[in-house]
Amino acid sequence: MPPEVAFGGDGLPEAVTIGVSITVPEPFGSAVQDARAGHGDPLARSIPTHVTLLPPTEVAPALLPEIDAHLHAVAAGHRPFRMLLHGSGTFRPVSPVVFIRVEEGAQECRTLEADVRSGPLARELAFPYHPHVTVAHGLAEEILDEAFEKARRFHAAFAVPGFSLSRFGPDEVWRPWREYPFGTGPA
Repeated sequence: MPPEVAFGGDGLPEAVTIGVSITVPEPFGSAVQDARAGHGDPLARSIPTHVTLLPPTEVAPALLPEIDAHLHAVAAGHRPFRMLLHGSGTFRPVSPVVFIRVEEGAQECRTLEADVRSGPLARELAFPYHPHVTVAHGLAEEILDEAFEKARRFHAAFAVPGFSLSRFGPDEVWRPWREYPFGTGPA
């Protein structure tokens, strides 16, 4: 975290937009960003490749210490797990999104998401939670079709050691802010 930004809220605006996610590690993260950019997705370079646990959420800076404590407690109650990303899916026609499926680790993501989205981060979602990695969003139908076909061949397996709290910056780029390694919680 940059030293000019105190986590307790000093130097922050009235509200901060945060998100919680599992980072897709290299080289897979860059491969997905490159695919997004190749499809013409304008958000390709402003959103690190991830599996969302808490969608963009506006919070008061004064709540950040409580949120930090909550996320530490959530992480401590979970164990590292294996994630397998494979194949493509879509939320169309409900939402113009093409994604890579979470084939292994989806249940762990669901449990983790429910724990993260509680306490000071309790909120309703616009859609039921479905762990995934976005590869194209809000693009023309023919580009979404192409993205769907190309993503069918995507395959990545990796260990998930924890999750990140990210902040949406004034430059409209998401950046990791804090890391929360898993503890030795329930299997």
